[in-house]
Amino acid sequence: MPHTAALLVIDMQNALVDIAHRATETVAAIAGLSERARAAGLPVVTVRQRDGELVPGTEGWRVVAELTPREGEPVVDKTTPDSFLDTGLDGILRALGVTEVIVTGFATEICVDTTARQALSRGYDLVFVADGHTTSRRGEADGDDLVPADRSIRQYNTIYRTIGWPGRRIRVRVAADVDVTA
Repeated sequence: MPHTAALLVIDMQNALVDIAHRATETVAAIAGLSERARAAGLPVVTVRQRDGELVPGTEGWRVVAELTPREGEPVVDKTTPDSFLDTGLDGILRALGVTEVIVTGFATEICVDTTARQALSRGYDLVFVADGHTTSRRGEADGDDLVPADRSIRQYNTIYRTIGWPGRRIRVRVAADVDVTA
């Protein structure tokens, strides 16, 4: 079976990017990777969260301008952290002959991690883009007990460098080092 990759851009919507840690840098990394993927003929699949705060058609729900899907590209709407659950994502990827997903987006610990693990469980190889995922800005000043954003991002990059998944290839790469020709 030939190796075919697809780039997933998860929840890079205006309202979420507004609260994202290192938003400008993350959007730029994903945008550059998206352009290289398109130039190489790889599918770019945009995933959007829909819920009580992210209402379809509103400005906050829209994907940030730099990452707006191109005409004819697949767009998947979801209502849970799992981009595969009750969506057409798996069917889209299988119809395209995809064997590996390149995962980017928001938020590291929730939708990005859940989707990455579900992709592995569904038989896809994984490229976890080290500088292409982010989480919310936070800190003790905000009164929360969450791990600081930089540390959380590093932690998930480390997890995906060390996690074992029998029969799957898992790689962590910065966006500039992701091979879109394979």
